[in-house]
Amino acid sequence: MKFRILLGIAFIQLAAIGTASAQTIEHSAWSSWFHTQRFNKHWGASFDGHFRSADHVDYLKTVLLRPSINYYFGNKNVALGYAYIGTNGRSGDVKTFRPESRLFEQLIISQPAGVNTQITHRFRLEQRFLGETATQQSVFSQRFRYFIRAVVPFNGKTAPFTNGAYLALANEIFVNVQNKEKVNNHFFDQNRAFIGIGHRFSKQVDVEAGYLNQYSQQAKAYTINNVMQVTLYTRFGSSK
Repeated sequence: MKFRILLGIAFIQLAAIGTASAQTIEHSAWSSWFHTQRFNKHWGASFDGHFRSADHVDYLKTVLLRPSINYYFGNKNVALGYAYIGTNGRSGDVKTFRPESRLFEQLIISQPAGVNTQITHRFRLEQRFLGETATQQSVFSQRFRYFIRAVVPFNGKTAPFTNGAYLALANEIFVNVQNKEKVNNHFFDQNRAFIGIGHRFSKQVDVEAGYLNQYSQQAKAYTINNVMQVTLYTRFGSSK
């Protein structure tokens, strides 16, 4: 069961990377921090922050800040949250900026696969409010995202995994479910496939680095972004 799931994730990643040739290829660097704070058995909060460069790390292109309130039950949790995204652009000497606000609702399901592998599924619906610029009108759209991630410890010990190096595999697909004509005019929006190596220092802290392939659908073209990504995960509080 464990290997079938991992092979499935790997197949999705390879399919995403090997899809039709891109018309634009970029290379960038992303850094992120994911924090989870448990208040008690059922309630908690999360926050993730992201800093993403433009092509060839020329400048800071995107800043994303995303808090949420979470409710936990069994191996699942539901969340309601808000995200702010600031996107910088450049065309010659002209600089642009576009703000975006999002509301989102999500369900996360965690499940074991084998003796020491953890699989996470995340289903997220976003309401996107893209701000107005000198050349773009304000836009509302909705987008659905499905994310799957596997953490495979190298030490081979049985769960719980609390310390040591691990392999991380993940894939996320994005589709537009409302007002696609105001975004890129396509149902498919993008796919992100990731493979990386991490180290779990304790139950509370992971550090991870790896390669992310972002395959994006534009209005009349495709873009492949080759991303080097570094991520910090922190988890605090008690679930008792």
